[in-house]
Amino acid sequence: MAALTGPGLADGEHHLPGGLVVPAYAGAYLGSLVPALQAPPGERPGWLPPALAQAGQVVLLVLDGLGWEQLAQRTAVAPLMSSMDGGPITSVAPTTTATALSSLTLGMAPAAHGIVGYKFALDGPSGREVLNVLRWTTSSGDARSFAPPARLQQEPAFGGCPVPVVSRADFSGSGFTAAHQRGAREVGWVVPSSMALLVRRLLGEGEPFVYAYYDGVDKVAHATGLGELYDGELAAVDRLVGDMLATLPTGAALAVVADHGQVEVGGAATFLPAEVVRETTMTSGDARFRWLHCRPGRTEVLLGLLRELYAGRAWVATRAEVVGAGLFGGPLQAAAWERLGDIALVPLDDGAYLDPRDAGEGEARLVCRHGGLSIAEMLVPLLAAAA
Repeated sequence: MAALTGPGLADGEHHLPGGLVVPAYAGAYLGSLVPALQAPPGERPGWLPPALAQAGQVVLLVLDGLGWEQLAQRTAVAPLMSSMDGGPITSVAPTTTATALSSLTLGMAPAAHGIVGYKFALDGPSGREVLNVLRWTTSSGDARSFAPPARLQQEPAFGGCPVPVVSRADFSGSGFTAAHQRGAREVGWVVPSSMALLVRRLLGEGEPFVYAYYDGVDKVAHATGLGELYDGELAAVDRLVGDMLATLPTGAALAVVADHGQVEVGGAATFLPAEVVRETTMTSGDARFRWLHCRPGRTEVLLGLLRELYAGRAWVATRAEVVGAGLFGGPLQAAAWERLGDIALVPLDDGAYLDPRDAGEGEARLVCRHGGLSIAEMLVPLLAAAA
């Protein structure tokens, strides 16, 4: 594996207060990966690992939640992946699955596709509501009837090519699948052992590009942290990568990437204080990239309060400041702009900010988290090997 000065840190991205990182939208980042892999052999950009330059068939295996730092610290746990060519590239902002996978499959920055967070605001049956993108639900229930995925995200996936997506069968037909995999060909698996077999079948049918997605690393990190069970899951994933490599015919290559990394928060997650909650109508985003929606006429009041309460602990920024810092990869269209809150609260440490009004949700129990702008969340591995 490359040192921690791979393509993800070589594009001159800006740094925000406290070492927070802006994605490398001008170079090697998630949104540029699929277009690079779909380019003809010999015409692919030089930041790709060499094994991908001339491959006639490419399999892209996406490992949800496996950050570059976490992998680089566990070379003995994942010896196969650690031996592959490659290095880190950047995710997107926020470093959340909904936004990152959308950029990956759609080949564009969040500013272009508009899936600007794990949770964002929209108009629902009860007025302004918060959409949980992965579940495609609001407080009113299933949002597909009043917020159709094709309306909220109108771009085709994979450049309009019907790429086969080998993913968990449970995801088929979901709102988020419809939003970020529009036009793709769903090939569902029930147990992970089926993944390599399905990939082999698709390559045998002559598919030039296969997209495969596995979510186990992220699940274990959320539930148990970066300890023994995480290492066990990473070892199993390393074997999965070996199974994938064994399926490759001559002239094919496997690329491995992740959507984001992780930060172990544990007890460092705190609820927003009552004086902050009183100034908001709701919150959205992630616990590590929290958007606060202010009561009418109270934005400046809340901004001053937050900067006093979180001085030295969080980046407190208005919506205009966040967009102006280039975090979404460009200016937002009006619809996407309205999905954001008025003020962002992004921790500079390993903390996270919870809304006490959502205390009954499982989010409060997560051990590892992501969504923020730290190096541990932002850098993801891009690795490759050829048959």
